[in-house]
Amino acid sequence: MTNPWMKKNPFMSMWLSGANAVANRARGHATAATRQHGAALAKDTARVWRRAWLAAFTPKLRR
Repeated sequence: MTNPWMKKNPFMSMWLSGANAVANRARGHATAATRQHGAALAKDTARVWRRAWLAAFTPKLRR
């Protein structure tokens, strides 16, 4: 007796192909945007981390 869970499912295959196409297109757009705005993005990221790092170590005022 064959295992029904191991059979090929053409609908699942089509659905996964479509999902992979959408994911790859989104990844391509994200990569292109990162390359276009790479320098500004790196500066913004560094600024955010620097502020977070300094905020973690600033002494809090006690009353």
